[in-house]
Amino acid sequence: MNVTPGQDHGTIVASGEAAGPVVVLAEPLSFWGGVDPATGTVIDVHHPAHGVSLAGAVVLMPTSRGSCSGSGVLLELALSGKNPAALIFAGPEDTLTLGAIVASEMFGRRIPVARLSAEAFATLSSARHATITPDGVSADGGQVHIPLAAAADAGLRLSSSDRSMLDGKVGIAAQQAMRILVAMASQQGATELLDVTRAHVDGCIYAGPANLVFAEKMEELGARVRIPTTMNAISVDHANWRRQGVAPEFGEPAARLAEIYVRMGCQASFTCAPYTLREPPRFGEPIGWSESNAVIFANSVLGARTAKHPDFLDFCIAVTGRAPLAGAFLDEGRRARRTVRVELPEGADSAAWPLIGYLAGLASPDRIPLIKGLAKTQPTQDDLKALCAAFGTTSAAAMLHIEGITPEANSLGGVPEDEVVITREDLAAGWRKLSEGPSSVDLVAIGSPHASLDECREFAARLDGRSVAATLSVIITAGREVVAAAEVDGTLARLARSGVAIIPDLCWCSITRPVFPEQAKVVLTNSGKYAHYGPGLSGCAVRLGTLDDCIEAALTGIAPARLPAWLS
Repeated sequence: MNVTPGQDHGTIVASGEAAGPVVVLAEPLSFWGGVDPATGTVIDVHHPAHGVSLAGAVVLMPTSRGSCSGSGVLLELALSGKNPAALIFAGPEDTLTLGAIVASEMFGRRIPVARLSAEAFATLSSARHATITPDGVSADGGQVHIPLAAAADAGLRLSSSDRSMLDGKVGIAAQQAMRILVAMASQQGATELLDVTRAHVDGCIYAGPANLVFAEKMEELGARVRIPTTMNAISVDHANWRRQGVAPEFGEPAARLAEIYVRMGCQASFTCAPYTLREPPRFGEPIGWSESNAVIFANSVLGARTAKHPDFLDFCIAVTGRAPLAGAFLDEGRRARRTVRVELPEGADSAAWPLIGYLAGLASPDRIPLIKGLAKTQPTQDDLKALCAAFGTTSAAAMLHIEGITPEANSLGGVPEDEVVITREDLAAGWRKLSEGPSSVDLVAIGSPHASLDECREFAARLDGRSVAATLSVIITAGREVVAAAEVDGTLARLARSGVAIIPDLCWCSITRPVFPEQAKVVLTNSGKYAHYGPGLSGCAVRLGTLDDCIEAALTGIAPARLPAWLS
């Protein structure tokens, strides 16, 4: 393929030189929960490329999806030398791009990132080996050559305060944070930065040494947050990990990572559901949040405004109080571009919501959907939490609209470009996909995202004082505020008497053995998010079940894979 002069075929987003075999991922991938940070191998069992090594490869995929922590996984791979040689996308992508920017800016590890036109991406997808330079991509001995140009300058305008930080007048840490923000804003096409009122940091999860190295470097540079900043779930129960038998070689750096962020001024909230904390964001409030489910919930359900910020960018926002004015901060970045019509059977219960979210994400992997067919339902906040979390595992979008339910569905539902229908048969097939596995259950996992007080109370009420089976464990993960409230109202004691453990601070996407029971091989969860990520993260069979299934398994150790009654 010899390119016609002047024809736009590609943009270099993060500069560098690399070469390697071409690995094509036809479907987007979340690096967190989808790629082993120690080896670079795809561990997402639901992805077509499961088992493929990305280390040293020129990786082509449409965009990324899922967790904001993908940037941390890429940095981990870069520091260990197991990273992809280069990343080439067919459209906009933020999470891995930010990981590459941080790797270059702070650690001198360059991972070239480029975006190609549809024609050029298709052509390169058939190549076996590629070389990338700042000027172009060559493949198969020069038979393919695709020129690359720098991204068009959108004319990023900086305030005097921004320039003071960029010039180092407010300290080295703020300067470094602003450099990363400017690099990200430029590749997003933002023309200015905006003030945000609060931040939520996701990079406090210990994905590996790279997360700790970043935090230590920022603390060494004198970083302090300028705006109220909450923290995501961490990787250990901070007060109890030693008593729980967690190995010091993991527990100590995981705890130290959390402590560093607290010393830099973050609130030790340690929850992946910050929208459940006191004084959640208001409608229209500009915030700087990370953590995919939290971003989607804040935008979609609360009507607050935040882009889906990758790990590390979240802390740069907290340090500067500024964020790129792009994506879901803008009306245009919040408009629905696809209708997803759900043919929901009569009698559907709370188990429908994670399933709908999961399938809606698959149906709209790269754009905001307007979901129709649910207007007569009356979802609770926990139902919408489950939907948003599952949607975030399969879509790159920062939000969704639900006709008749979410606050901007009428104003920004827009005129979508096309429509996808999720039929009853699709719902049944999706449930079977996520629920298949052995009937005998070793672990019931509740709280991904963190369980609310209502969910803890309902689980206790369903058990009604009965003890869980001796053959399995039942664990609920929840935020500190929920655990404290459950202790005050007696819910914690009721659950403990039945043999159910509630663990604060960490969540199912960050839990490790032995807190994750050593003997567990088959896990049942009511979370669509964890049913997707769990197999790759835990190495276990992780099945999706209804709350009734979870209670049945808790009491008997058995829950056969079956459709919910409303799908049967």
